[in-house]
Amino acid sequence: MAKITRFSVSAEAELLEKFDGIIGKMDYKSRSEAIRDLIRERLVSEEWKEEEKETVGILGLVYGHEIRELTETLNRIQHQYIETIISSAHIHLNHHNCLEVIILKGKSVLIKKIADELLSTRNVKHGKLIMTTTGSGID
Repeated sequence: MAKITRFSVSAEAELLEKFDGIIGKMDYKSRSEAIRDLIRERLVSEEWKEEEKETVGILGLVYGHEIRELTETLNRIQHQYIETIISSAHIHLNHHNCLEVIILKGKSVLIKKIADELLSTRNVKHGKLIMTTTGSGID
């Protein structure tokens, strides 16, 4: 187990009250765990700024499956990046719409490029890239 270091944080009462309200709704057991998660979030954000750092991304795309050639276009783009796209799932949301979930692992700059290319594909209704970490160095 990693060594725990105690430190104190000063904050205005109103700010702390709002923070306690948020972490209470999220079912945190302590301020310490909530603050650790905030620190980890910042560390992951900094990882993504290092273009050569290996990271992980989860890309979700919503689109109408009835649009001519859209599925083929999305598949063609994905096949160009077969070393970076490590998994995908296709979900039928209803009779007209599909959700494609794509998991990417590689350099942050390349993941962003792939996500931008897929997100900007004509007739993709909505999409979002979730940027996360391989977990290395985040304790």
